Amino acid sequence: MSKKNWFRAGISAVLTVWLAGCFGSSAPSTADLAAVKEFDPARYCGVWYEAARLPHSFERGMTEVSAHYTLQSDGRISVLNRGIRDGEVREAHGVARTVLGREGTGELEVSFFRPFYGKYRVIRLAPDYSVAMVTSGNRNYLWILSRARQLDPAVLEAWVKTAAELGFDVSRLEYPAFASSR
Repeated sequence: MSKKNWFRAGISAVLTVWLAGCFGSSAPSTADLAAVKEFDPARYCGVWYEAARLPHSFERGMTEVSAHYTLQSDGRISVLNRGIRDGEVREAHGVARTVLGREGTGELEVSFFRPFYGKYRVIRLAPDYSVAMVTSGNRNYLWILSRARQLDPAVLEAWVKTAAELGFDVSRLEYPAFASSR
């Protein structure tokens, strides 16, 4: 095997082990939480700001986190996540798609490391698409997203209460606030 092929095989092995660690968890599953019905990807697209999240290594120390979703002509959604860490803007580009057989629901798959996809489940959504609650395959993942840079504290409190009722450990929530000047 050439050096180039050994390098590729090594990278593939490391990536496989890393992904197994990311998705293997003893946290309770979210299979009992239905994704929203009558989900309109076109309405969901646009900019969302993180109002609250459960901590993850990939967002550690990040503030002013936003997600920019753009509907593509093939039905997929391009994803641009952006945040600030150590004074620098960080970005991650990805793609989302509807889970086969679950069209019309908030059941999506997202990938930042193709061909590997993870669950992206919209489990609560304000009727006007102004606030959303998103999880993954287990209760270690939770985001409360808002169209506004700063979500009204009373509204945020109500969404956090709902998250607690759904079995998420809201005592661990982080609030990646936006500066008032932005």
